[in-house]
Amino acid sequence: MALGRNRRRERTVDYWPGFVDALSTLLLAIMFLLTVFVLAQFILSREISGKDEVLNRLNSQIAELTNLLALEKSGKQDLEDTLAALQSSLSISESERSRLQQLLDSGTGSADAANAKVGRLNEELVAEKQVSARAASQIELLNQQIAALRAQIAAVEEALQASEAKDQSSQAKIADLGRRLNVALAQRVQELNRYRSDFFGRLREILSDRENIRIVGDRFVFQSEVLFPVGGAELDAAGQAEMDKLAAALLELAQEIPAEISWVLRVDGHTDASPLTGTGRYRDNWELSSARATSVVKYLISKGVPANRLVAAGFGEFQPIAEGDTPDVLSQNRRIELKLTER
Repeated sequence: MALGRNRRRERTVDYWPGFVDALSTLLLAIMFLLTVFVLAQFILSREISGKDEVLNRLNSQIAELTNLLALEKSGKQDLEDTLAALQSSLSISESERSRLQQLLDSGTGSADAANAKVGRLNEELVAEKQVSARAASQIELLNQQIAALRAQIAAVEEALQASEAKDQSSQAKIADLGRRLNVALAQRVQELNRYRSDFFGRLREILSDRENIRIVGDRFVFQSEVLFPVGGAELDAAGQAEMDKLAAALLELAQEIPAEISWVLRVDGHTDASPLTGTGRYRDNWELSSARATSVVKYLISKGVPANRLVAAGFGEFQPIAEGDTPDVLSQNRRIELKLTER
């Protein structure tokens, strides 16, 4: 009988206070982490803008909360195991008390010893019930904290989903704007091509009776002899007459082209490969070609064509349209080209 009492006392050693202290420390740490998390969530609620760094931070917090939830669950499992052990010990003690009470009622054994043993068992039962009640209270508190953590994790995940949805919406808007911009640009190009076609059609009608004016690709080509004297850059009377026709066509077309289409008429001057003597007004073919293009532009401006719609460029002898050094080839390369294009 004494050996049985010693074993029961070993089973009912009061190790719970140390466990409660450790659990209290754990709860304090958890509360501190919850406070830090609430502050972090407040800051995140102001910073979320759909950027990648915010998404990474939210994912990191979800991972931390998940780890914290796992720790809470582990603590809860330990308490449940302890509670189960206490309940088992309580059940054994109640069974022992019942057995002793039966012996006492039947008159077997010493009544005083049985009463003393029953009294100790009652005290142990009361103590174990108190410990079990405290453990149950601790488990309930942990359940509440776990529920709060789950709610916070759900809130963070909802914020993350909202941020990702906002980012996807922004990407969709950017893609849509890109498509609309491409369509607008294509429309502008089509409009400019249409007006270029109209411009060429009108010039073709105006200048169709001149043999020394021709079309090469998307350009009108005037032979220099039609516009300028030999070696000179000032328009002669015949050249001014041709430019008057051109100016009239440009002014008519400018009224029809929408203002948002940024068009210009480029005037390119070209010479043949024959070098200049250097003793005249122009030292080389660069200066002569540039001067002729500039002369055409200034004359068109004097006839009312807006200056911001004209460009002059000189190419010297370096972009010939015919190869060779015969008089006919040299004549073809001495030219003024007109091209309607974008600014």
